[in-house]
Amino acid sequence: MKFEIMRERLLNGLSDVMKAVSSKTTIPILTGIKLEISEQGLRLTGSDSDITIQTFIPTEENGEQVIRVIEEGSIVLQARVFNEIIRKLPTNDVEIEVNDSYQTHIRSGKSEFHLIGLEASEYPLLPEIQDDREFIIPADLLKSIVRETVFAVSSSESRPVLTGVHWEVKNGELICVATDSHRLARRKTVLEQLPEGEYSVVIPGKSLNELSKIIGDSSSPVHIVMTQQQVLFKTEDVLFYSRLLEGNYPDTSRLIPNEYKTTVTMNGKALLQAIDRASLLAREERNNIVRFTSLEGNVVEISSSSPEVGKVEEEIQAASIEGEDLKISFSAKYMMDALKAIEGQDVVVQFTGAMRPFILKSLHDDSILQLILPVRTY
Repeated sequence: MKFEIMRERLLNGLSDVMKAVSSKTTIPILTGIKLEISEQGLRLTGSDSDITIQTFIPTEENGEQVIRVIEEGSIVLQARVFNEIIRKLPTNDVEIEVNDSYQTHIRSGKSEFHLIGLEASEYPLLPEIQDDREFIIPADLLKSIVRETVFAVSSSESRPVLTGVHWEVKNGELICVATDSHRLARRKTVLEQLPEGEYSVVIPGKSLNELSKIIGDSSSPVHIVMTQQQVLFKTEDVLFYSRLLEGNYPDTSRLIPNEYKTTVTMNGKALLQAIDRASLLAREERNNIVRFTSLEGNVVEISSSSPEVGKVEEEIQAASIEGEDLKISFSAKYMMDALKAIEGQDVVVQFTGAMRPFILKSLHDDSILQLILPVRTY
């Protein structure tokens, strides 16, 4: 195989597929990237067997020739080394040539590298995916859904299914839920043309984070196909496959209270900043606990104390406080994560008592719901 390609275009493609390559893999060939060149363009594939990313660089883009194909073929090259070489080449013109014994020559300007490649047929094939369960979601909406849920997945492998986000399609709605059993984030989205029937998958949080990076600032729609073991996200020139987590995701709908004893409406940004300040003293403590107390005249007191460091108290004016007086303690980090997901809008915080889970949502939009378990401090 032999072709010439513009270096910066090759680097863009590599930066996507490198996100799937891991040095820790038990399958040696997966430390490599598969290159396949045809008359249409160059296909790059990287995988760690959990995530597989494939990107396509066409020979022509916007009337400009990006690749000149001299001889079609395929090869697997050491990912890290190949990526570093391409990054440091002296000119924007790169020539890649592979001979019959998989010796690969990379030339640019006066620079020439010789790499030992592996036979491409040894590289695992992509999963076969039938697209009878395909739906489309705008890229910016997909990024929002990931940002508003994925932070709440569990980081502990003791219950692997909780390290993912539960995506459920039913009644024309996509419901995404993440929980680590101390907090919960839920995002509901009504989408057009959702496939018939109900189905649910659990997508690893790590996969969704990588997907979000690849989507970047793209505004084009993303096609999503779910199967029993895999989910596929398709953008214009990238295929992103992720394995799904096995096991039954807990029924989280029972955790969300139906009735509340205290409802506080206030500015989310002001609350976030006050908790951030209070957590400065709480940070030394293992739990980073902050107290939230309702006072007369629609005032909320945020306070924190640490025996070694000192204490902090701050009063914030709420728009309204309805129901019983309240004093509750919670993790500052969990509360700040939840408020960031709601993005500084006016928030409604609803409590059912000092030791029961409480929820936060935006005053103007109940598609995002955050639930937090309080902490006993007395």
